Amino acid sequence: MGRLANDCFATGGETLRADEALRILSARIHPIAAIEALPLRRLRGRVLAADIVSPRNVPPHDNAAVDGYAVHFDDLSPDGETRLKIGPRIAAGHPHSGEIPRGIAARIFTGAAMPQGPDTVFMQEDVRIAGDVAIFPPGQKRFANRRQAGEDVHAGKTILRAGRRLRAADIGLIASVGLTQAQVFAPLKIAVFSTGDELREPGTATPPGAVYDSNRFALMALLEQAGAIVSDLGILPDKAEILRDALANAAADHDAIVTSGGMSTGEEDHVRAAVTANGALDFWRLAIRPGRPVALGNVKGKAFVGLPGNPVAMIVTYLRFALPVLARLGGAADAAPLRFKLACETAIKKKPGRREWVRASVTYAADGSPILRPFPLDGAGILTSLVESDGLIELAENTADVAPGTRVEFLPFSELLA
Repeated sequence: MGRLANDCFATGGETLRADEALRILSARIHPIAAIEALPLRRLRGRVLAADIVSPRNVPPHDNAAVDGYAVHFDDLSPDGETRLKIGPRIAAGHPHSGEIPRGIAARIFTGAAMPQGPDTVFMQEDVRIAGDVAIFPPGQKRFANRRQAGEDVHAGKTILRAGRRLRAADIGLIASVGLTQAQVFAPLKIAVFSTGDELREPGTATPPGAVYDSNRFALMALLEQAGAIVSDLGILPDKAEILRDALANAAADHDAIVTSGGMSTGEEDHVRAAVTANGALDFWRLAIRPGRPVALGNVKGKAFVGLPGNPVAMIVTYLRFALPVLARLGGAADAAPLRFKLACETAIKKKPGRREWVRASVTYAADGSPILRPFPLDGAGILTSLVESDGLIELAENTADVAPGTRVEFLPFSELLA
């Protein structure tokens, strides 16, 4: 009798490294989404389809950075106080016409255009007033508190590149150069279904052996958070002909299909056969934990992504593999998530040769420094481990057991979610 398989990841067969899978994905996937022009108010979360070049300088003129007084630097005494007569009052949106002569200090407010003549601004808190005279202390630098025209953006500069998912600051930048709209990719239309005779809809009865379908609802939320338009095809039974027809129908009016479950090699896992009956499948047994069975292919020319059935494995593989695929299809540029090196509070057991993700929370050591606390249970079906964690520790293929205090790579969920 051979050895028992105590490790479900120890079965034979070729597996693909995670970095190689991501490289192949990047090379094979190209944007398919249509392009549309949208006004500023509808740009949040959309992917830019064309570079944006500024038609003007921002700011368009030199202006005051503070409320205070604009003076000629050459009027100032280098050693003692300087007394200047207070001249015109200049507010933002009301530029002064004409030149202000030497010996005069203009009362100026934040954002107001600098007048002709004065080149330096004092903060009002640093100035004493005696009647119609302003008294300035020594030591101010030439051009202090003065913003230069084009300091933020120069006319002709590319301010945003195609492929960027637009955030609030990006939209503010577009508005600041006077543009009212931008070219963006249309949202992908994605069909989602779960497979498994054991699955039931939340709120319905569960006979012995049945469980509620959590994967589909988590997956739809993830896809909608990434900007997709999602169609819920429900729970499909483990029957090859039903799966085959459902995939063909979904491909007719969607850009992509994403499923969970049915991607392993068991007798009741029929999704692979249903996909190949309608198209082609690159079935990857990835050298990863959790979530080895991940598939990429096409159904009648439309992208297909098959994710594992275990909830944690489904979410982790979605974040690290499916999300980059779908983002690329939707026009987004490849963007690796930011990683942070933090010390790990406890030991982690790991076999070399596969990439692993460990759920962890950020806590703080006695000296106030951040430290990672792995979730005590690491099963691929323990959904609470994701709810009660802040992100994933990513351990590369060549990493073995991790000792307490070792600095490891941490990917916060905020970095992994589009």
